[in-house]
Amino acid sequence: MLTYYIKTTEALKRLREDQDGVVSFEYIIVAACIIGAVVAAFGTGTGGAIATALTGGIAAITAAFTAAV
Repeated sequence: MLTYYIKTTEALKRLREDQDGVVSFEYIIVAACIIGAVVAAFGTGTGGAIATALTGGIAAITAAFTAAV
């Protein structure tokens, strides 16, 4: 039983000192933040804020071209 305890504590010490795992976890956090920002900007459906602005802008450009012709 003592050997399992020692092996477990040594594994936890190595895990605590492993900096590569920390960097990977930071990448996961950054990716989640980027996904959240994209969802907030574009929305999950067709009625997002940017989609509405682009639709309005294209409609205005089309109306301007139609009026000029």
